[in-house]
Amino acid sequence: MSSGLGGLNKSPHGVVVGLCQLQLPVIETKDQLDAQVDRVCALVGKARRGSTSMDLVVFPEYMLHGLSMDVCDEIMCERDGPIVARLRAACVQHKIWGCFSIMERNPAAPESPFNSGLIFDADGNEVLYYRKLHPWVPVEPWAPGDLGVPVVDGPNGCKLALIICHDGMFPEMARECAYKGAEIMLRTAGYTAPIRDSWVFTNQANAFQNLMCTASVCMSGSDGTFDSMGDGGCEHGRHCSAFPLPTHPSESQAKECSATSTVREARLGWGVENNIYQLGHRAYVAVQGGARDCPYTFMHDLVAGKYRLPWEGQVKHTDGRSCGFPAPVREYAPSAAASNGHGDAKK
Repeated sequence: MSSGLGGLNKSPHGVVVGLCQLQLPVIETKDQLDAQVDRVCALVGKARRGSTSMDLVVFPEYMLHGLSMDVCDEIMCERDGPIVARLRAACVQHKIWGCFSIMERNPAAPESPFNSGLIFDADGNEVLYYRKLHPWVPVEPWAPGDLGVPVVDGPNGCKLALIICHDGMFPEMARECAYKGAEIMLRTAGYTAPIRDSWVFTNQANAFQNLMCTASVCMSGSDGTFDSMGDGGCEHGRHCSAFPLPTHPSESQAKECSATSTVREARLGWGVENNIYQLGHRAYVAVQGGARDCPYTFMHDLVAGKYRLPWEGQVKHTDGRSCGFPAPVREYAPSAAASNGHGDAKK
């Protein structure tokens, strides 16, 4: 992480990320959704005016829909629809990269939309498209993501990934991002205050364990029922240090991630604690090249479709009925994109 005053003194290979702690909205109608899109587009412009060096502005999960978990078709979005077109146009107008959140209509199961993230470059090209792999059960009704975890070329030559909220509680998610080359991992969220402590230490752990920058941002303020915690910040695994942001609704604060001079240097040069390399090269001091087997039972079982905890039969919450959702009858069927292992951005 650079100390160049939040991008005011941008380093040659740095990436200045603006994290917008958006005010939690109440969205029940298409008119309210349209007004919220206007608000987000205006904040893209505000971010650019406030920081001419900013490369990427990142909005939280639920930026358009709030925390109601409403799956009403009227307020769902499409990847190529008019709502997303307006977000794309804002990036072009203000010459800035943008990371956005939508609840994406699911034609195969209208009752289970996808929780999706999109990143556009400053020319309006879609460079990343991701569907949340781990909806926050039993609270969220979203379909499980089926596109894997894409890693793309980001601004100023960095390698960039996006995960969403609860995804970051699984160390496997951050490891997948790093394994595929990510140097900066974005994490967007709508979390409320009880999650604050775990939000902070998982962001730190994800960075340290993978020698990676993590930039994370959450919704902020209250909608009259829920209080989003608003915490955002950047972590750098090399220094294991935190750069938290104060909680101010709809404020974008910039931090610089120096991917080339820090992440790449550590991944190539560290011996002790180069964990992302050493996972696949165990005990290389004792055996040539290290042991390259897979000693983890849960990995073998997961791949074989036999993942089962010792206490599996005693787990009390295994569907969404405790949160008012009916027990599902549809079984998961991976899409063609998921089965071939690709979650690449649309070209």
